[in-house]
Amino acid sequence: MKWPLKKILILLSVYYAYMIEYRAEIFFWVLSGSLPIILMGVWIEAAQRGNFNLNSVEFARYFFAVFQIRQFTNIWVIWEFEKEVLEGQLSFKLLYPFDPAWHHVARHIAEKMTRFPIAILLTILFFSLYPQAVWIPSFTGIIFCLITIVLSFTLRFLIQYTLSMFAFWTERATALQQFWFLFDIFLSGITAPLDVFPPMIKEIVMWTPFPYTVYFPAALLIGLPVNLVRGFFMMIAWIVIFFILNRWLWKRGLAEYSGMGA
Repeated sequence: MKWPLKKILILLSVYYAYMIEYRAEIFFWVLSGSLPIILMGVWIEAAQRGNFNLNSVEFARYFFAVFQIRQFTNIWVIWEFEKEVLEGQLSFKLLYPFDPAWHHVARHIAEKMTRFPIAILLTILFFSLYPQAVWIPSFTGIIFCLITIVLSFTLRFLIQYTLSMFAFWTERATALQQFWFLFDIFLSGITAPLDVFPPMIKEIVMWTPFPYTVYFPAALLIGLPVNLVRGFFMMIAWIVIFFILNRWLWKRGLAEYSGMGA
C-alpha cells in the first residue's frame, strides 16, 4: 500500500501533540536511562587503577555517547502491544487501512522528537561538568553514526515487536523481553565497551545483533576502531531476519487472535 506523505505527517503530528502533553513525564524517562552515566564513573575509576584498552577520558566519551544513543533508540512497543491484545484494543486498529505497526512507529518517532531538546541540554550540562571529555567528531563519523542510529532504532523495534507477537499465545510476552534484556544489557555495550572483552569473546558477540544497537553507533561517534562494512552488513542482515520472522508470526498470531472472537 502506498503511503502518501500527507498521511505520514498527520500521523506523526497527532502523536507528537500527544507526547508534548506528557513532556514532564518524558523528562523523567530520560533520567531513568542514566545507567550509562552511573557506569561511566565506575569505569573512569577503574581506568585510573587498571590497564584497559581505553583511558578515563575515552570511557567518559563512550558512556556519554551510549547515554545519548539510547535516548533515540529505546523501545517499549511490547508493553503497548501486549495490552492491546489482552484488552482487545487491537481489534479497532485492524479496521484502519494500514498495518497497526505504523501507529507504534509513529508514537516512538514522536517521542524521540520530544526528547531532542532535552538531549541538547544534557549535552551542554555534561561538557560543562567534564570539559576534558570534549571532542569534535569527524564529519564522516557523525554521518555514519546518524545512519547507524536509524538502523539501531529499526533493529531494536523489530526485535521487540517480534517478541511482542507472542502476546497472541501468552499473557506475559513482556517476560520474553525481560529475558532478552539480560543478554542485551551485557552484550550490547551498555555496561562496558566491547573493547574490554577478551578478543575471542568480542568476536563471537559481534556476530549477534546485540552490539549493533549500542556499541557500534557509539564507537563510530567517538572514533573507536570498528569494521564499518561488516557492521552495516550485520545490522541490515539482522533487520531482514527479524522482519521476516515478525511477518511470519504476525500472520499466524492474527489468525489465533481472530479465532478468539476478535
